[in-house]
Amino acid sequence: MIRNAEKNGDPNGHRNKSMNTMHLKNHNHENGTAMLPPADLVFEIKQLEDALAVERERTLRAHADFKNYRRRIEHDGSTMADTETRKIFLLLLDIVDDLEKALKWIHSEEPVVASGIRMIHHKLLSLLESFAVIPFDSIGEPFDHDLHEAVAIEKDTGRESGIVTDELRRGYRRNSVLLRAAQVRIAVK
Repeated sequence: MIRNAEKNGDPNGHRNKSMNTMHLKNHNHENGTAMLPPADLVFEIKQLEDALAVERERTLRAHADFKNYRRRIEHDGSTMADTETRKIFLLLLDIVDDLEKALKWIHSEEPVVASGIRMIHHKLLSLLESFAVIPFDSIGEPFDHDLHEAVAIEKDTGRESGIVTDELRRGYRRNSVLLRAAQVRIAVK
């Protein structure tokens, strides 16, 4: 090849751009025909091209698999965080329920204790509200199986059948999504 480069005017033996294609096609200037490379060279080139295509496809597949893996990990992590956050909120709501029960049954002779419980209750509700955990009203509303859990019925209340008459445990939403269904008593005729 160096001799060919020297013949073509490059004394340093470097091939120029036109020489890169010369190894595939040798031009015979005498009769104007092009000579093809030997069959074994064509076969080797074909094998290398096939190997390159396989590696290219393998690389693309690996890249796509990694993108899918990353998306799945992000989704699973987000889902797990949401599940754990939900559990914590439900535990806090149990404490809110206990404080509300205590406020119903506390005697008026103990105003300091009642005041302390009210303050803790208010702080806990404010904390929950800062995370978009909001109670919803059920009393007087039609029973909705998506929002309410019927735990008792009341007959002859003078109300239309299927209306919530009492709330035994408040229901809460977080960011407009049901966090905990309300346990209610409903009217029946």
